[in-house]
Amino acid sequence: MLKKKPVGRNAAAIKYDLISALGAHALSLGKSDQRRVLRLITLVTARYNWARDELAVGQREIARLWSCDERTVKREMARLRGMGWLVVRRQGARGRVTEYGMDSLRILTDTRQSWPSVGPDFVIRLEGQEEPSSVVPFRASGDAPPPDVSAGTEWVLAQAVLHRENPAVYGAWVRALDRVERAGGRLTLRAPSRFHAAYVQTHLSGQILAACQSVDGDVSDLIFIE
Repeated sequence: MLKKKPVGRNAAAIKYDLISALGAHALSLGKSDQRRVLRLITLVTARYNWARDELAVGQREIARLWSCDERTVKREMARLRGMGWLVVRRQGARGRVTEYGMDSLRILTDTRQSWPSVGPDFVIRLEGQEEPSSVVPFRASGDAPPPDVSAGTEWVLAQAVLHRENPAVYGAWVRALDRVERAGGRLTLRAPSRFHAAYVQTHLSGQILAACQSVDGDVSDLIFIE
């Protein structure tokens, strides 16, 4: 699975995987969104400092690279920040350019539906799985049925709560989590891949913990493993 910082022995492969995911995603979009992703790919390829995991380029230089004016650069960079693909590390001031970082995990999440266009080997590699049969498909919004609550555990009851709150998020991320064990107030859940576990931990752990506590007030902590 791609790391947040594509550095080290496998850095080259990691970078190419990230760019491939972006490219495949761009080709599935309309012209306006496609151009935005292409601009990001060009900027990252030409100017991203992978060793320091940062982008520090002035708007004038970006405008020249993109063959557009600085107003367009300002608008597009704001859009990329709004999408969560670029994150401001240090705001520019007094002649110093703004420093950005890429949120690789967010980019992978947003491009995930396009991974099969690259190939099954690509999906398997990004999912961190060894066998094709273990890859968990990405479900469309509203596609997942509610969970079977007959087991009566705190986890299946919490899953039912999460399904009612947001069926799309449940189908894409929560449904694939399996209960491993309960030790006191700590509930351990297994995800199908490192990417899946990392995303849930980063973006959904608070929501999942709240759902667990709504059905069992003794749950105080969640552990996500692969």
